[in-house]
Amino acid sequence: MISSILFDVDDTLYDQQQPFRQAIMTYFPEVPYPQLTSLYLQFRLHSDEQFGKVLSKEWSLDHFRHYRLSTSLTDIGCQPISLAESQQFQALYEQQLDQITLHPAVKDTLDFLASLPVKIGIITNGPTTHQQKKLDQLQLTNWIKPEHMMISQTTGFQKPELDIFRLAECSFGLDPDQTLYVGDNFDNDVIGAKRAGWQALWLNHRNRTAPVGRASLPDKTIDCFDDLSEAISTLLAIPEMQYA
Repeated sequence: MISSILFDVDDTLYDQQQPFRQAIMTYFPEVPYPQLTSLYLQFRLHSDEQFGKVLSKEWSLDHFRHYRLSTSLTDIGCQPISLAESQQFQALYEQQLDQITLHPAVKDTLDFLASLPVKIGIITNGPTTHQQKKLDQLQLTNWIKPEHMMISQTTGFQKPELDIFRLAECSFGLDPDQTLYVGDNFDNDVIGAKRAGWQALWLNHRNRTAPVGRASLPDKTIDCFDDLSEAISTLLAIPEMQYA
């Protein structure tokens, strides 16, 4: 039985590649269009790998943002960039993020879950102010109580660390045996949740490859947003969601 469902935010509740792609095409028009997806995936990879250094205060937020962008650009054969250029890109990227909206399939899913006796929450990695702006822009308080939204920098922990999942259990009143986590990142979301004894739904809409020998670790894997409602219905063991 599942009594609680928690979601990741970036690239799970909305398509994060769209604002990133728009900012890149505007500020770095020399980046070849076919390489935009590869650049985005490298950007996410370096972000996930290095944000812990911001939490530990080893790196400043500006240095972290410069590193992930400049390294991602060199990964695809472009020239490294200056700190000033990364700051200017970040400002443009944030302007694009100010326009994000929930994916329609996610909105339908949240509408349905709000009608059930199921607790809904958020755990997201990232800087507190930056992530809070996204939560506000997505208007998540229409479905989720503010006290059931957790941002990693605020806690001092980050996914996939067990501590942040245990903190959510205590703060939100979760039973790990009855909690499902939904996210797009295999390491942070799937491995983190399963390590905590939760169920995990992998929203693999970027067609990433699971680590060797771990493809069966998620309780459910889907490859597009439109399959989200059916997948959650299956895990909840209820008929497929119907919407008015």
